[in-house]
Amino acid sequence: MATIAPLPTSLVYLPSDPEQAGLSTGRDVRLSARENVLKDPTPGLAPTYLQANLLVLPSRYADDFRLLCARNPVPCPLIAESASVGEHSSVKSYLGGLLGPQLLSNCDIRRDAPRYNVYHDSALVKRGCLDIMEEWTDDHVAFLVGCSFSFETALLEAGLPSRHTVLGRNVPMYRTAIPLCPAGVFTGATYVVSMRPYKAADVERVREITRGYNATHGEPIAWGWDALLRLGIRDIDAPEWGDRPLTEDGRPLGDVVGSDKEVPMFWGCGVTPQEAVMRAGIKGKVMAHAPGHMLLLDCTDSDITST
Repeated sequence: MATIAPLPTSLVYLPSDPEQAGLSTGRDVRLSARENVLKDPTPGLAPTYLQANLLVLPSRYADDFRLLCARNPVPCPLIAESASVGEHSSVKSYLGGLLGPQLLSNCDIRRDAPRYNVYHDSALVKRGCLDIMEEWTDDHVAFLVGCSFSFETALLEAGLPSRHTVLGRNVPMYRTAIPLCPAGVFTGATYVVSMRPYKAADVERVREITRGYNATHGEPIAWGWDALLRLGIRDIDAPEWGDRPLTEDGRPLGDVVGSDKEVPMFWGCGVTPQEAVMRAGIKGKVMAHAPGHMLLLDCTDSDITST
């Protein structure tokens, strides 16, 4: 069964581009991607604006995918989908208190993420392409799933920036051995997690800050060096997606295994539903954002946080 391939380093490294400082809203980021100006990963762009994972499926699989998300809300928090089958310019929202146009307007889902991956019969046929205009049909449904990049502004404001943003890298993501609850055709898949290291003294504060972001994975599902064994992660320095993690001084994180100054914390990750789709052996064209290259929304973290 095919799985999602990682992007080459040249497509996942987060550059320091002064022009990106002007991308202050979700709409700014979308328009820049639509015009093929922005082609880079999106961590740190348009602070406070929500970022979303994108998955586009043939409509015959839509009901099973909705059920998959309902049964696995931590790794697969469904926040919106196409307003109707084939619709790429408007969505219906699953976020309480927010209508579709408040969540996303003036959009073209086919062009508004910086890069996309395309699969045909579960095989990767395009990696990191700039749009999915040729692949989109009137039978496709786009699904938006919450992304943990959305709570990184709150961590930054608390003096707890994510390591990958500080170092200008993509977040490391790992396949785990934790099974998803199956739904219809979606069977045999496991959680994917993202990882951010923090000092042991900061773990509880990080949990507290991210706990309210249920629409974007919420608090971590595991933390500590012993969590690698519990999650089935063999090597902290070998993520399946994104960049390998580094210490503050640029060494491989694996060099400090057991340190209380570098404690790995793991969150549910929006690559999970992509992995589930690929393991299901979906027929036809499936499209997704390239890992790290998210779709930016019009709502902000204050619109979705719970207390």
